[in-house]
Amino acid sequence: MKNNITKAMLTAAIMLLPSLATATQWNIDPDHSNVGFSVSHLMVSHVKGNFNKYSGIVDVNDKDITKSKVDVTIDASSINTNVQKRDEHLKSADFFDVAKYPTLTFVSKKWAKAAKGALKVTGELTIHGVTKLVVLNVAPFSKESKDPWGGTRSGTSASTTINRKDFGLVWNQALETGGLAVGEEVNISLDVELVKLQPK
Repeated sequence: MKNNITKAMLTAAIMLLPSLATATQWNIDPDHSNVGFSVSHLMVSHVKGNFNKYSGIVDVNDKDITKSKVDVTIDASSINTNVQKRDEHLKSADFFDVAKYPTLTFVSKKWAKAAKGALKVTGELTIHGVTKLVVLNVAPFSKESKDPWGGTRSGTSASTTINRKDFGLVWNQALETGGLAVGEEVNISLDVELVKLQPK
């Protein structure tokens, strides 16, 4: 009985090895990437900002891109709109409440091919303790390129639009002329440079 169990475990491991070998792990390079957003202000313009601290891993399946995975964590307190007072308000309980919810995360659940090499990546986005499914429109990955330090790099960009109220970010002010001070729709734009993880 014991021998049969051992043989079954070895068989399962052997069957799993080819699938593991097809995955290439890439780390997001935060020094050469950008996690940005924009939202309407007073119904006349858009305020743009970004998060300065984040990390992420992309496991690219080299045989079937739709079996790839991505996992990203963003430091909520690193939000930056170039106005200190506004950033402090965004970190407060009125918005992100970073003391209670220190991170934003995105974990992919499904990758699908789109036109001209693009991708639709569906994943769980967690903001302010609320998790919702969102779809990222991802541009084709660039060709691999060697950097001056012996590494291998690639890159892509992605975008999506969310409603901040879906994530519990409901603070607003009514305008005397009608409408609201801060828009509900948030446009998210990502520029990502990836570094291939070197085998040990």
